[in-house]
Amino acid sequence: MNCGENQPIARAAPGRIASFAAIAALALNLALNPFTARDARAAETTSSIAGQKMRFISLGIGKSMVIDLPHDIKDVLVANPKVANAVVHSPQRAYIIGAEVGQTNIVFFDADGQQIAAYDIAITRDLNGIRAALKQTLPNTDIRIEGLGDGVVLTGSVSSPIEAQQAGDLAARLVGGAEKVANNIAVRSRDQVMLKVTVAEVQRSIIKQMGIDLSAKLNYGNSVVTFNNANAFTANNGPLAPGNALAGSFGTNPSVQAALRAMESAGLVHTLAEPNLTAISGESATFISGGEFPIPTGVTCQTTTQGAIGNCVQTVSFKKFGISLNFTPVVLTEGRISLRVMTEVSEVSSENALTGGAGGTSIPSIKTRRAETTLEIPSGGSMAMAGLIQEQTKQAVNGMPGVDSIPVLGQLFRSQDYVSGQTELMVLVTPYVVRAVAQKELSRPDDGFAPASDSESALLARINRIYGVSGRVEQVAGFPCDFGFITD
Repeated sequence: MNCGENQPIARAAPGRIASFAAIAALALNLALNPFTARDARAAETTSSIAGQKMRFISLGIGKSMVIDLPHDIKDVLVANPKVANAVVHSPQRAYIIGAEVGQTNIVFFDADGQQIAAYDIAITRDLNGIRAALKQTLPNTDIRIEGLGDGVVLTGSVSSPIEAQQAGDLAARLVGGAEKVANNIAVRSRDQVMLKVTVAEVQRSIIKQMGIDLSAKLNYGNSVVTFNNANAFTANNGPLAPGNALAGSFGTNPSVQAALRAMESAGLVHTLAEPNLTAISGESATFISGGEFPIPTGVTCQTTTQGAIGNCVQTVSFKKFGISLNFTPVVLTEGRISLRVMTEVSEVSSENALTGGAGGTSIPSIKTRRAETTLEIPSGGSMAMAGLIQEQTKQAVNGMPGVDSIPVLGQLFRSQDYVSGQTELMVLVTPYVVRAVAQKELSRPDDGFAPASDSESALLARINRIYGVSGRVEQVAGFPCDFGFITD
């Protein structure tokens, strides 16, 4: 259609002009709408700028689309050919090809210089591959991905934090880095995990010591001969009970004194700690129950203006001990938990203590049992995170060289020291996927506790009352009895 063909229409009747204008508008609309996009995700929107319709098209890098125009194309304007390019295939058909990430616009003109169509082009990453990978890897999720510059934006919702993390890692691998991924995925439900840790330790020790101390004195004229034999116990750094001795004296000249030192000791130490802690899936939780004791670190003195040393203050630092628990749970699937846990039980000990300073200050040591690991375990399942069985035996014989080897009589000139220790330690870890409950469904250790009255305390030596539920005697296993919080 050209200007010459428009002249008769301009002189037509008004009714025919209106009818033909409506038909022309409809035909133009149908002609402008059909176009084929090679990228299934190409988006088209229209906007009006300075009276002209501007269509928005989103293409992926290396993708193309076909544009069919209602008039013959004479000229094409591409604002940024590095971002997109337009190729005219026929007088009324053109191809738009995405080159690199960015934005540009393309305008088509006819032979008279009139604008035929204008397109606002946004070239983003080709996201079809990422969408297919997400759909295959996480089929039960609702994840949407859109391009933003040279990066991507993840939206939608998933059922667990691990799925959101997997989607972010997959997108980061495909776009070339985590800094190009904006992970806005929402977690529909965040599970809560309660971790129950049991630290059980039993230490057994046996010590046996026996030795004879001999001393003799012989006076011969003006000469005095003295003999003294005392053998130390070295297996356990000296005698533990020097008072366990039996002494005797024989004769006056010569005089002989003998002391039999013997001791047997058996010890048992039982340690049990059961810290429980609850955290949201993906978050960390820490629990500490214990104390601190001071350790001298030095002396700080003030200096006067004359250079003399003034008041001195002892400086100390504090060392922590007690029960410590730190864990980070991640609920992978229904009832399965990935768990990173660190537990520690420490106590003050006199072993390897340091003694020194003014007044013989003794600095104790710390005995620590620590375990740290990452494991995967079902909800309600238990695992031995650390199991240790240790046995140590020490035996020492000290005596006078040569004489202590004499059969039978050599026992009088030597000491025997025997020390045996056994330690068995186990750390059990049990995670549970839990939900919040009403307060009335929980019980406290002091529920029902009632202190004893003055008469019960004085006459019956009770420190608390024996009680039942609601003040009534309950039936336990078919027998009436009193029960409750009893303190031995």
